[in-house]
Amino acid sequence: MPKGYWIAHMDVADEEGYKEYIALNAEPIAAHGGRFLVRGGTFQSVEGTKRQRNVVIEFPSYQAALDCWNSDGYQAAVAVRRKYSQGDFIVIEGYDGPQPGE
Repeated sequence: MPKGYWIAHMDVADEEGYKEYIALNAEPIAAHGGRFLVRGGTFQSVEGTKRQRNVVIEFPSYQAALDCWNSDGYQAAVAVRRKYSQGDFIVIEGYDGPQPGE
């Protein structure tokens, strides 16, 4: 079964306020098996629109990623995040097929 991912590109207007969102998101993400692969960090935008912050979270399955997003705990965190940031956020199914060169 392919894994599920959250991919977010965010502009944070208030770093101090955003810390409240970070504290609130930890429990629901962990409860659904989420694991940060990218959490901010240095990047270079090589094409298209960019935002200040990029995040990729891996979940054991697409369903786990959706369940986390829809959970009461994460939706409470979203309400806080939206006060301090705006951006683009997708939940996507991973790819589990042939790779280049295989």
